[in-house]
Amino acid sequence: MREYIGNHQAVNAAEFEELALGFDILPLGIDRDLFRGPLGAESAEERAARLDVAREVIADLAAQGEGGDEVAAWDALYADALTRTVPFLRAARAAGRSAGTENAA
Repeated sequence: MREYIGNHQAVNAAEFEELALGFDILPLGIDRDLFRGPLGAESAEERAARLDVAREVIADLAAQGEGGDEVAAWDALYADALTRTVPFLRAARAAGRSAGTENAA
């Protein structure tokens, strides 16, 4: 059985995860770490600064969208949604789990 994500065939589990979760494929001009946060730890000051910049970028994109730039409008929605997500690896680490290990129940 072949597995496809979009028009890409995943040939192994790692490639499937990469394609399904979008680790490497980004819309042009969007830095996910700016909006969702880094996979590693960040200080409260770093988080506050990152979120301030992210809000400014989202506001700029939204303004461009209101001016007729449909791509900027979609980018603003995508970036805004990313601000409310937690990267899978960071969530797993916070829960005391790491990739490749099983949690004994």
